[in-house]
Amino acid sequence: MILFPNAKINLGLNIVAKRADGYHDIETIFYPINIEDALEVIASNNKKDTLQISGIQVDGDPDKNLVIKALHLIRNEYEVPPVDIYLHKAIPFGAGLGGGSADAATMIKLLNQLFSLQIPEEKMLYLSAKIGADCPFFIKNRPVFATGTGNIFSETELSLQGKYLVLIKPNIHVSTPLAYSMVTPRKPIKSLTEICRQPIETWQKEMINDFEATVFNSFPEIAKIKQSLLDSGAVYAAMSGSGSSVFGIFNNEPISTPENKEHFTWKGQML
Repeated sequence: MILFPNAKINLGLNIVAKRADGYHDIETIFYPINIEDALEVIASNNKKDTLQISGIQVDGDPDKNLVIKALHLIRNEYEVPPVDIYLHKAIPFGAGLGGGSADAATMIKLLNQLFSLQIPEEKMLYLSAKIGADCPFFIKNRPVFATGTGNIFSETELSLQGKYLVLIKPNIHVSTPLAYSMVTPRKPIKSLTEICRQPIETWQKEMINDFEATVFNSFPEIAKIKQSLLDSGAVYAAMSGSGSSVFGIFNNEPISTPENKEHFTWKGQML
């Protein structure tokens, strides 16, 4: 059985407060986009699990990959035989796109379907939260207003269907812990839920990613990419998460957009 874990972008991101546990409370809108990995799982004839990864090179111990973590999490409570796992990576790392979390959440959904485990959605949300704060979003995989550490969801009627997305990920790694350490938490002047009900042409002045100021100061190239998207006609452009990817939303298919062979670039319609 094969499923296709998709990425997400953050429409606005406010760092609201630092918590006693060291994490931060945030406000953001998670929006799914169709940059996809591929995840296939087959019941194995072997006595142990196997994982084969293709596409973008994945550093680190394969046994610590989040799809393996998801498998062990499910196997703690449900009967799952040995499996062969094939993961093709196309979602860039260190991009603020949630690729690893998407893979883990999709693994939970895939095992649930493949082995008829009948795990209800609420249980999958609970289990995925043990892997990462944004993993539960990929269980729902539809636009949500997220608070807490990014794990408390409120439904939103926001739809960007029909608009076009250009996403650019430069060859720059932004450390998420470092990015958080440089931001001073504050309450936003206006809620993202209110801003997203306004015409998209008003978002650029009011919808803010709190990471941008300090990240752009450290990595001016990322700021230049954002400006280039606006210069190309994007009605809204922003960095996703703590970076380093930047996206632009266009009302119509863009005629020309920034090009750089060293950057990962994706263009397509919004979901």
